[in-house]
Amino acid sequence: MQSILPHLRALHAFESFGRLGSVSAAARELGVTPGAISQQIKILEEQLQMQLIMKDGRRASLAPRAKAYHAVLSSGFEKLKQAQHLLSQQVADLDVHVSGLPTLLLKWLNPRLHRFEARFGETSIRLEATHVEPDPEFLDHMFRLTYGTVSNVFPHARALFRDTCFPVCSPGFLKDHPDALDLEKMANLPWIDIDWGPAYASVPRLSNWLVAQGMPKPAHRPISVHSLSSSALEAVASGKGIALAQSSFASIDIDLGRLVRMSQKFVEMPEPYFICWGPQMMENEKSRNFLNWVLSEASG
Repeated sequence: MQSILPHLRALHAFESFGRLGSVSAAARELGVTPGAISQQIKILEEQLQMQLIMKDGRRASLAPRAKAYHAVLSSGFEKLKQAQHLLSQQVADLDVHVSGLPTLLLKWLNPRLHRFEARFGETSIRLEATHVEPDPEFLDHMFRLTYGTVSNVFPHARALFRDTCFPVCSPGFLKDHPDALDLEKMANLPWIDIDWGPAYASVPRLSNWLVAQGMPKPAHRPISVHSLSSSALEAVASGKGIALAQSSFASIDIDLGRLVRMSQKFVEMPEPYFICWGPQMMENEKSRNFLNWVLSEASG
């Protein structure tokens, strides 16, 4: 197999085909004919001296040996897309770019931004909500608000706060279930679960809170499971059940009367939330102001 890098056009055609699953879909994405996609993949196969595509009748798919190659190649193209995205944001002359976990941006940061502008004047801020952690080298162009030990991979990180968790429900739900505040009966109520995935298995759930209070776990399965805390809280606010909420995410809805805190007892999140950044971020005055402001908000 040759060590010379194949033509970018052939790599692009192969990456698109493997990701989308068909020649016609790759052709539409890249704005070429299906024949052009097939030709570029054939060129790549000849240069790599290996089969990349196998056919089962009229259906084509990645050959088993090509799957690992495609996965690495896709990550490279994704990095190119991220670099282009960052460049476009710089050209747009934004003052501050913040990437963050979706609910952390929606429920904690966004409601506070008016205080930043009141203190430092009008500022152009881009908020990018994503669970995908950016590459550390990209943090010379953005801040990252994230959770836990993943912050260790970034050049600079400061803890913001360690959140607390307690059960919440809607006023309407409480009216329909007047005994909902009785801890001994809470395990029998309809409930909504929040599951961030296996990487966050230590994040407490309603069962953990109940056990911490000496109560039994929920007596039945949740009526729904949400990967986004904000989505779960909206389901709770609509009266569908109770959920274990984080204080930083639920406080505004509690103040607005959309949610009711069902107990003053709480459990702590095992790790803090963090703000992360790269060295060059501190060369910009507005970025320095934003960092100092976020830290003050978290400690307030």
